[in-house]
Amino acid sequence: MSPGPRGLAILLLVSGHAHATGGDDLGLSPTAVRLVQWTLASADHGGRPFLVVDKRNARVHVLRSDGTLRGSAPALLGAARGDHSVPGIGERPLALVRPHERTTPAGRFEAEMGRNLGGEDVLWVDYDAAVSLHRVRTTLPAQRRLQRLASATSTDNRVSFGCINVPTDFFDRVLLPTIGVRAVVYVLPDTLPLEQVFPSVPSAASLSPTSWWLQPSPGPQPRG
Repeated sequence: MSPGPRGLAILLLVSGHAHATGGDDLGLSPTAVRLVQWTLASADHGGRPFLVVDKRNARVHVLRSDGTLRGSAPALLGAARGDHSVPGIGERPLALVRPHERTTPAGRFEAEMGRNLGGEDVLWVDYDAAVSLHRVRTTLPAQRRLQRLASATSTDNRVSFGCINVPTDFFDRVLLPTIGVRAVVYVLPDTLPLEQVFPSVPSAASLSPTSWWLQPSPGPQPRG
């Protein structure tokens, strides 16, 4: 792969660890590296743009269809830890969603841009479960969502009913122009082993190191 435009930074993945050179720390965990390598090697994304949502580290990575890493950002996730959605939860009013049910489900999702009941454009990750990825919501100041996104730790990023919140600028300037209308979203588990959610992903030891070029970034009611 030839170098991209001037100013791009190369991300070297060596022995399952991510090292950034010439750019900001991307926060790409070894598990995320493993999933991305498998996705590209197997073409599981079907030649479409794809996202990796790393719940344990509360980050979202956006990649073009050719595997170019477009950008990464912190994310807010479901307040409860867990990798499944309760059946029928997408049909419930938010007031009836119990605290332990406010999970962001793990797995592979065929995501599509759409509108919520308020007319906001969102990326529907799991439409039936009312889980979308959208701009950060600040309607409840007590939740301090902007401060949580800006904090140096991921321990305070659990606050939503299950939806994935990202910075507005990241959504508008990185995600939207990269994915267009459809994308594949891989949500990494936070309680289950990776192999249980993605059984086709090989062990870390069997994956070869690879490199990507990073270009710096200039229905039902979603569960918030």
